[in-house]
Amino acid sequence: MPTRRTVGWSAAVGAAAVLWTGGIAHADGPAEDTTSDSPPPASGDADNQELSAAVSRIKVTQVSGPTGGKQGTLASTDVNWEPPPCWYEPVMTPEQLKKFSETGLALGHVSPHVSWGGQKLWTAHYRDGKDAYNYEDESLITRKGYDNYNLGKDGYFWRGVARDLEDPDSYGCERVMFWQDAGEVPDVPNAPTPKTLAEYAYNKVKVPDTEVELKPEGESTVNLPTWVWLDKGTFKDVKVRATLPNTGLWAETTAKPVALHLDPGTDDAEVFPSSGDCAINDDGSIGTPYTKGNADETPPCGIRYLRATDGAPYQLSASVTWKITWEGSDGSAGDLPDGTFETTQDMNVQEIQSINR
Repeated sequence: MPTRRTVGWSAAVGAAAVLWTGGIAHADGPAEDTTSDSPPPASGDADNQELSAAVSRIKVTQVSGPTGGKQGTLASTDVNWEPPPCWYEPVMTPEQLKKFSETGLALGHVSPHVSWGGQKLWTAHYRDGKDAYNYEDESLITRKGYDNYNLGKDGYFWRGVARDLEDPDSYGCERVMFWQDAGEVPDVPNAPTPKTLAEYAYNKVKVPDTEVELKPEGESTVNLPTWVWLDKGTFKDVKVRATLPNTGLWAETTAKPVALHLDPGTDDAEVFPSSGDCAINDDGSIGTPYTKGNADETPPCGIRYLRATDGAPYQLSASVTWKITWEGSDGSAGDLPDGTFETTQDMNVQEIQSINR
């Protein structure tokens, strides 16, 4: 991870400085290490002028799938996979930047880990054409200034957004907020793509709770099978759409349920099938409903407990695996790691009672 540095501005800006790693650069004197655990909020009255280091403008809406009842987010089956650590987004028009820079304290982030405090820093670079200096990939970079906020031009100032500021990879989007003409995505590392939006939306997919139906209900009996099933329609595909405003970029991420995994909550049990993985049938159901007369048969999806509970119930875990795919605004498409969502429910198991005469 880059170390904390203080970088001087050109002499024309006087003693103002830019402080690296979440600090505040003051326009009226030498830089001070005023970093804090929480990034400072933006100030000024500009519309849509949030300049917090972790605020993304990506909008996620659900296109299809259940919306009521208990829901939760997916956990990736690939423990090494994570959404992108950072990317760039359009954040302000010339008019909005002018209003922000010349109103109030003008305090906000110019990149995920660098904040500028004081109107002089903002006006010097974006109004008066003064160069700005910043560290990117451990190198000191000079960025040319702008003439009067590019007023009269059609486009946006873009800035990096970090998903997790503690992630060392979030330092890959440290370019000082820069200009891009309207209708164009900047040609820079970590520029957003439909895949970026699909990966961002992964943790926004809400899937329904996984409480399964059991027979017998409430209490099982040692050595007798408990049938497990879910009616068709209980689990349906869930689709969300992620859009990055003012770019034309979007992606739709779809989660499709493909399997149910059972964990009886004890080693003193057998599961059916032996893998514990119950496939989802073509009609969307799981397993087969219990019918009278099936008590001694082996269920296609179920459990047989071999020992009774003693006070505390077993915790039956039901985990649904969801296959994740996406398609984007440019015709691109692909797969993301499967996701799982798990719930538990109490299972009381009794001994068969007999009377000796």
